[in-house]
Amino acid sequence: MNWDETTDSPAAGAERLVGSVADREDQAVEAALRPKDLGEFIGQEKVREQLDLVLRAARARGATADHVLLSGAPGLGKTTLSMIIAAEMGAPIRITSGPAIQHAGDLAAILSSLQEGEVLFLDEIHRMSRPAEEMLYMAMEDFRVDVIVGKGPGATAIPLELPPFTLVGATTRAGLLPPPLRDRFGFTAHMEFYEPAELERVVHRSAQLLDVEIEADGAAEIAGRSRGTPRIANRLLRRVRDYAQVKADGLITRDIAGAALAVYEVDPRGLDRLDRAVLTALLKLFGGGPVGLSTLAVAVGEERETVEEVAEPFLVREGLLARTPRGRVATPAAWAHLGLTPPGPRGGGTGGNGQGDLFGA
Repeated sequence: MNWDETTDSPAAGAERLVGSVADREDQAVEAALRPKDLGEFIGQEKVREQLDLVLRAARARGATADHVLLSGAPGLGKTTLSMIIAAEMGAPIRITSGPAIQHAGDLAAILSSLQEGEVLFLDEIHRMSRPAEEMLYMAMEDFRVDVIVGKGPGATAIPLELPPFTLVGATTRAGLLPPPLRDRFGFTAHMEFYEPAELERVVHRSAQLLDVEIEADGAAEIAGRSRGTPRIANRLLRRVRDYAQVKADGLITRDIAGAALAVYEVDPRGLDRLDRAVLTALLKLFGGGPVGLSTLAVAVGEERETVEEVAEPFLVREGLLARTPRGRVATPAAWAHLGLTPPGPRGGGTGGNGQGDLFGA
């Protein structure tokens, strides 16, 4: 599999209009649209309130802020919050990622060059190598690392004092973090998916910064198809903007937004081609399931990992698909969404052609 550098999702996710992986265009636009302080940051009310207290208290003490762990799905604002933390503390920020730190020496080089009070943002922290992770324990707790010089019996540990710094770790899989690392963070927060009303505010703010004319119902249409993720909302806004400039007078209305997203195959609930292909195969070929993941992946012509990591999470969250010990099962909402009628009661409870028992989950 070809994996993206900063995510655990297959690289196929980066190619989807509704994928939460950031591509180069997203990164450039996000830099321009990114809020500069907590007051501008939309959504995540509890996290903002708690983080504001942590930062204000640190400033009042004249100390560096506690280490911060941010968890949640891609595209919810973890990187943005790390930059806001640095801005609120008046400190520079250093950005790296877990996959980039494969050896303890890589981490030692970064830590030894930090300035006092600097913020170190470590994205996908759960993917850091174990030796580097163990070095990070001492650095976070005692602001010290032991650099090993030499090999074998003659190896010597040289203690290296570090200036106080704030580590901001981000992860999409908090459960993969070992407890000793997780416990060393003074503040932890989980980023939730956004409500449509919050995403409407995101779309209006981004449209203003991009100098795009948009009506309230047009923003609502985009927000409703954004899968609870600001990054997706901004990406859809850009594509709708393109459509409005070419096919209309540049003003984004509900009709224009709907027509534009229909061109890009994003339906009113936010499902794209892959999502609908999975549901269609599950309903039409296997009678709603249960059916094994491998069988379902073959039916839609995708890799097993792509279906499991890219399509399924959203379908499960939307209540359109369920994972069971015997395989994947469509819910009544899935039948309704595709406008299909579920079959009547079936004998034996195997579902479809009974392949759920044969192939399993």
